[in-house]
Amino acid sequence: MIWSDITTRPIEPLEVLARVGSPRDGAVALFVGIVRNTNEGRPVGGMEYEGYAEMAREQLAAIVSEAAARAGSDRVAAVHRLGELEVGEPSVAIAVSTPHRSEAFEASRHVIEEIKRRLPVWKRERYLDGGAEWLEGRVPAPAARGDGSRGNGRGGR
Repeated sequence: MIWSDITTRPIEPLEVLARVGSPRDGAVALFVGIVRNTNEGRPVGGMEYEGYAEMAREQLAAIVSEAAARAGSDRVAAVHRLGELEVGEPSVAIAVSTPHRSEAFEASRHVIEEIKRRLPVWKRERYLDGGAEWLEGRVPAPAARGDGSRGNGRGGR
């Protein structure tokens, strides 16, 4: 089953994994992106993901469908989280099942790379020293962030 979602709820990787699989498949790939505790040597306390939920849902659905077509499988699932996340929490989960491992790995990689490139979701790291910074790519427009600031020219996933 091809499935995707954008959510503000915690991601349960095993629930995403349960959406794929077939007796004809010999491979299942599960990718889980989590908030890490350091970036470029700077201690991270958490992450904020902001985005345009409806637009992100549409774009993620397109990305997952592309990956399914490339893999020749209708068993691709992906979810991305919005909101405040703590260190160790999943921000994205992708599951793919195919008859052979190479297709499963390639489809999973396609999904995460296209998420990073195309999904209208941005992340801001919160540092243990009290600072915060938008990461690589674009910074959301002030109206999207709701804070009136212009950011520092960095944003992304």
